[in-house]
Amino acid sequence: MNDPIAFFITIANYGTWLPGDERGWVEYQRGWKLPCRPLELEALARMSEEACILNSGQRELVESQIAETCEHREWILHAQNCRSNHLHAVIGAFETAPKKVRQDLKAWCTRRLKRETNSGRENWWAERGSIRWVFTEEELERVIEYVNDAQDRKHLEIKPDQ
Repeated sequence: MNDPIAFFITIANYGTWLPGDERGWVEYQRGWKLPCRPLELEALARMSEEACILNSGQRELVESQIAETCEHREWILHAQNCRSNHLHAVIGAFETAPKKVRQDLKAWCTRRLKRETNSGRENWWAERGSIRWVFTEEELERVIEYVNDAQDRKHLEIKPDQ
């Protein structure tokens, strides 16, 4: 199999997509699951702080930090979009493990948010996040379009997979 040309990374904010969620959810290493209200209530009860909803200024900080991290690591940033409850990034990070890319994005964005927002928040991101491998130029165009323009169009809906 060929090496990927990019990774399509999605990271939900802390507490915004819990196990059991009414939209469906992803169980780690087991895949997509149907909604389960009791499980969602249990996850909600275990949260240590409120769900993280980013305002426009915080979203700008996240996007700035992603660009800075990619530049520093010499990764190719094809597209990014930080929303109020999740972020997407399409990154060419050759010879870097995709989990390391996701981990670095979360860590550096967390540092920047803590430093520049004067927030006492400890949890900004969900524990993991989705990583999809992009192998062709056609796939790359499709995920870039989704990230930049089409997240709300039904025919391009992409569910998190990890």
